[in-house]
Amino acid sequence: MHNILEQVFGYPQFRDGQETVISAVLAGRSAAAIFPTGSGKSLCYQLPALLLPHLTLVISPLLALMQDQLGFLQRHGIAAASIDSAQSRDEANAVMARAKAGELKILMISVERLKNERFRNFLQQVPISLLVVDEAHCISEWGHNFRPDYLKLPDYQRQFNIPQALLLTATATPNVIVDMQRKFGISDSDVTTTGFYRANLDLWVEPVTGAAKRQRLVQWMGSRIGQPSIVYVTLQKTAELIALHLSQQGISANAYHAGLPHEQRESIQRQFMAGQINCIVATIAFGMGIDKSDIRNVVHYDLPKSIENYSQEIGRAGRDGNTSDCLVLANRDSLNVLENFVYGDTPELEGIQYVLDELSAAIPEGQWEFMLLPLSDQSNIRQLPLKTLLVQLELRGLIAPRYAYFAEYRFKFLIEPDALLAKFEGERQQFVAAIIQTSSRARTWATVNFDALHELHQAERNRVVKALDYCQEKGWIELESKQMTEVYNVRVTGIEVQTLSLELHQYFTAHERSEIARIHAMLGLFASDSCLSHRLAQYFGDEQAPQQCGHCSVCAGQIARLPEPPALTPLVDKNFDALCSAFIHKHQEYTASYPQPERLTRFLCGISVPLFTKLKARSIPGFAALENYPYAEVRDWAAQHLNPV
Repeated sequence: MHNILEQVFGYPQFRDGQETVISAVLAGRSAAAIFPTGSGKSLCYQLPALLLPHLTLVISPLLALMQDQLGFLQRHGIAAASIDSAQSRDEANAVMARAKAGELKILMISVERLKNERFRNFLQQVPISLLVVDEAHCISEWGHNFRPDYLKLPDYQRQFNIPQALLLTATATPNVIVDMQRKFGISDSDVTTTGFYRANLDLWVEPVTGAAKRQRLVQWMGSRIGQPSIVYVTLQKTAELIALHLSQQGISANAYHAGLPHEQRESIQRQFMAGQINCIVATIAFGMGIDKSDIRNVVHYDLPKSIENYSQEIGRAGRDGNTSDCLVLANRDSLNVLENFVYGDTPELEGIQYVLDELSAAIPEGQWEFMLLPLSDQSNIRQLPLKTLLVQLELRGLIAPRYAYFAEYRFKFLIEPDALLAKFEGERQQFVAAIIQTSSRARTWATVNFDALHELHQAERNRVVKALDYCQEKGWIELESKQMTEVYNVRVTGIEVQTLSLELHQYFTAHERSEIARIHAMLGLFASDSCLSHRLAQYFGDEQAPQQCGHCSVCAGQIARLPEPPALTPLVDKNFDALCSAFIHKHQEYTASYPQPERLTRFLCGISVPLFTKLKARSIPGFAALENYPYAEVRDWAAQHLNPV
């Protein structure tokens, strides 16, 4: 272990906590590492991967994270690869071939890849020593960034006979750690937490009105030109405006957000890592897995989404151990924008009822098949909360996931059909001939007819897909698949739709309340009259941090009194008809029904839901007209007008 640390990774000794975690993994136990951002969590799987007999499978939530870690591994001569959405099918096939041949030690994927039936078939054929879950807090409904698909990881671990798991995160509160442990069966003694206090991060919270923020940012950055810096904002358009404003003031800056083309994002990230760009104005799309050691400033121009996000984002500064400044330009102006993100993810009661009606209709079959995107459109529930709803139905024992498959497979011959058949003999040749004969052939592509194959030749879908994969691997055909279909077993004989809809709606509104409380806990931290470093560490269960750090704004005698947002015209003075009549008319025309207060509120607050895309809601007068008002107040106002007493 120590030899590899020095010879392969070039480190003379382990950092705090690493040796404990690596020893547990090498002793064959599942473990969890809860280390602050930038303190070497990745080594906890990278080093054991070289000593374990088989493949280490790493689940990572972001492409940027994977690419950054892959670059590091390849520079150290470690056989590692990823399969991700940016690759062509041929590239993905090449990676799978290397894994099958035992040439890889580490394979990195996103959790969504496990829904792919072809990928799962491949995993069944490859022995795996260790399952690594990066950003493991995503598995907890009580953590930030909850990802419903993460809940299935313990099942996958069993399904692929992976003997042990390693969970890695920097932002887990005590409740979330317990949740993670329980789901993966990790004992208390194999959870290693190294503390959240960072002595080299100076934390500053400055109360600044919305009108004065730009000027204060220019002052701050003006005295730090040339220092690697990240300025975090909430919205894509703000990233563009602030980067432009800084550049106009002589401070070269680039915007970075999910709306930019993939190549442009890659290029900006590369230049920042290489020191060719020093200031990035970014949404939270930037920074996951950015292992740049000399970031000197992290500025929150807008409020972060939560204390967890704040901790993660400032954790990107000062990884070289030198002092770095973390500034929050704090006011309550963008509070409603943050809250609106939360409200937009709560499904309407009618949407939940629609999904349960669809499930009820599938009861006689004992199996429920659907495509996520059409179900999202028809129920008017965004895809992420829809996945959460499905996971809730699983947890209640109503449905069990069987598999996901691509509804359509089509192939193109790269050699003549006769030459392809000549590659096989006996029963296998007959089977491939049946695939070719039953497929409907257009000019170039042939679409596979699974039903005909099953009816005429009793061919199981799984075997057909494996045969097609094999032919593609050999370079005899080109294969394409599309229209992901989810298949669940239905485990009940009846559902009380009304009762269950209300129960699930209450679950979502409870989650909504906890997310809103999370935002207000963050405001409470920034307006605190006790040491910010101590309060932050305490939130994550770290009682070892000093009571007074001596390097935060509170310790410097500056308690932040957050200015109130600018006064708004009272809602009672707004003209309901002028703001809403065009939308109500369009809604009635399209759905033959009157909008409920919730839907109208989303329109007025500018919160997008699937139905609004069909209605082209952004172009309807009144869209987002009240986005600066608190959501709950707008909802009460809309309800009074829609249902006058």
